[in-house]
Amino acid sequence: MHEIRNPLEAVGYLIHLANQEDDPNTIHEHLHQANEQMVTVHQIAAQTLGFARIVSTVQEVDLIELAEAALRIHHRRITSQKIHLVRDFSKDAVAEIYSGEILQVVSNLLANALDALPEGGTISLRLRKRDSHVQLLVADNGHGMGPDHVARLFEPFFTTKNDRGTGLGLALSKKIIERHDGTISARSSALPRRNGTAFKISLPTKRPTRAATSEL
Repeated sequence: MHEIRNPLEAVGYLIHLANQEDDPNTIHEHLHQANEQMVTVHQIAAQTLGFARIVSTVQEVDLIELAEAALRIHHRRITSQKIHLVRDFSKDAVAEIYSGEILQVVSNLLANALDALPEGGTISLRLRKRDSHVQLLVADNGHGMGPDHVARLFEPFFTTKNDRGTGLGLALSKKIIERHDGTISARSSALPRRNGTAFKISLPTKRPTRAATSEL
């Protein structure tokens, strides 16, 4: 439910925007984006329940478009918290992935960053092609964490959010990235003027085609 809540909130916001519009093209775009989020909800539910394959084959996906889709999920929170977004995207950031799964990971990282940020904070997203891999960095200038917490971030049910978190988001994200033959790592600092947290994902641009089965 924690993972599903964000795209459902995005659907509600996009439908609200569509209801305020008179231009058919703008209405169509809002509804298209709402449908995009509902697909994400379906994929998360199917993956969590373990009843269905997400997709049968990997797809070549522009990760810039995927990152923008993740930002749309959290548009309302980004706006209400007056978050400063820094986009630094390489044009050739394309990889063969299960798009719904990687969208879930990026959305979760953004949700964590927003939870850690005060009003007016900064989130930075960077995409780079590095040889046969694409690297995605999601960073914030929030309160940060000490080494003991960083070492346990990917453990199931470990959370620093008390009753606001399940402790499953990052554990699921790590499983997804590893299933893509990629890596995910974190660094954080709680030191004054150096505070903040950054997650780095590295995904191969090409990988063997194989059926996606639930391992979560």
